[in-house]
Amino acid sequence: MRSVPVLPITIGLLLAFGGPPLVASVTLRLADPKYPLASAFVGLTALVVLVIAVIGVALLWERRSLSSIGLRRPTWRSLLWGLGLAAFFVLVFGPLIDLIFARVGHGGFEVGRSRLAGLPAWYLTIAIVVVGTIEEILYRGYAIERLAWLSGSYWVAGTVSVAASALAHVPMWGWLASSSFVISGGALTAFYVWRRDLSATIVAHVVTDLVGIVLAR
Repeated sequence: MRSVPVLPITIGLLLAFGGPPLVASVTLRLADPKYPLASAFVGLTALVVLVIAVIGVALLWERRSLSSIGLRRPTWRSLLWGLGLAAFFVLVFGPLIDLIFARVGHGGFEVGRSRLAGLPAWYLTIAIVVVGTIEEILYRGYAIERLAWLSGSYWVAGTVSVAASALAHVPMWGWLASSSFVISGGALTAFYVWRRDLSATIVAHVVTDLVGIVLAR
């Protein structure tokens, strides 16, 4: 990968890191309470365009394969690892974070959930599958692999990616709630660096959010 120019990687990282929080901020500011579904759909569409652009940079400009951003054929082990990680987040990490937020008198994730309250369950299900997949491709797949190439260290790459991912959630969930994503994102990042299995982190991300946002209703 040493022959890949730095410029396309830089552009790809700017899109991967800066795109999601920008889309979230603009979508929330322009959201119309009378038409919440339309506003949400515009934001979702923007994220899809964003990930297509980043994948395009990797394939057409960098001339690399999908496997270079972690996208490989999933296996049954991917599914099992993903479900195992999701079980940890839902049954252990989630309740612990809720308890901590309750002890400090903070509403936790309720601010974010209230912003989603006007959206139908069918849309939230689709959005969670799409957004969870996109975030894993951008922050776990593309960002970590490219930052590791630039820095020479997967752990440096993972640390930067975790911080950027947590900051990207601030517009939607607030500062304190987003701080918990440093831990959950750190766990997913450590797993990815260990196993290089993006399919498993996608499953874990999507299933955890489905339980926490859709089923929690």
